[in-house]
Parts: sequence; structure tokens; C-alpha cells
Amino acid sequence: MRTLQAEHYRGDITVPRIAELAGVAPSTIYRRWGDLNQLLADVAVARLRPEGPPDTGSVQGDLTAWAAQYAEETGSATGREFLRDMVSGGPDCQSGFRGGQYTRERLEIILSRGRDRGEFTPAADDILDVVVAPIVYRLLFETEELPQGFAHALIDRLYQERMH
Repeated sequence: MRTLQAEHYRGDITVPRIAELAGVAPSTIYRRWGDLNQLLADVAVARLRPEGPPDTGSVQGDLTAWAAQYAEETGSATGREFLRDMVSGGPDCQSGFRGGQYTRERLEIILSRGRDRGEFTPAADDILDVVVAPIVYRLLFETEELPQGFAHALIDRLYQERMH
């Protein structure tokens, strides 16, 4: 799949091409994924994953580093394409849900480390609402590129709101 995505425009990628590259019949692809959008969405979930959450020694530092990494990955041309595929991945939204679950799992790793160190840890839902949602919204609906320091400013806002 990555080979096709690297060599062809998205509109030129078809289930028969994918099947040929994989050495299977197109019916195998359709049975597993149902349609091309669902397959592309699953690929998006698998690829739109920043490396494991960084451990900087503090929750705020970890979240800042993770958010910057997340914004950079999703903000790339490929990341935005994968984000769109993940969001449009079929009527049951399973790929989008899996992508969201993966993001929540990454945040929980950071928060768990912080709790183990006895630090203040914001709620995962607050991080999703104040940090992740604005990144995704801006990339899907408003801009080609996020402003420099955007993710860092969102983490600062998260901590300022929690302190008041």
C-alpha cells in the first residue's frame, strides 16, 4: 500500500492495483475491508501514529513534545491525507474510532507516568478537547500549515485553564 501511495496519486489507487501488489484477488480485499475508503482509513490509523510518547521527566514536557510531534506528523501532506482517510473511513466510523483510541492510549501512557511520579495530570478528555481537537480541526478545515509553536501554545493553554 505504501508503495502505491508513494508512486501514484490517491485517485489512481484502486482495489485491483492493491490486490495485484499484494498478490491476492480483489475479492480478498473487499471481504476484509469492504471498500477502498475503509482500507485507506485503516492504513491511515496504522501510519498516523507518532513514535511512542516521549519521556522528558514531566507530564507537561511529555505532553508538549508529544503534541508537537502529533502536529508535525498530522500536518504533513501525507498526514493530512491519512487524517482525511481515517475520518472518512466508512459508515461505522471504526477507523476513526481506532485512531482516537490510539491517541487516547498514548496520552494515558504519559499521564500514568506522571501519576507514578506524583505530578499533576490533566484529564485525557481535557487534552483531547484543548490540544488534539484544535490541531485536527485546523488541519482538516482551515490551513495547510499550523503556525510555528501552535502545539506548544495549546499545552500552555491547557495548563493555564487547569490552574484557574
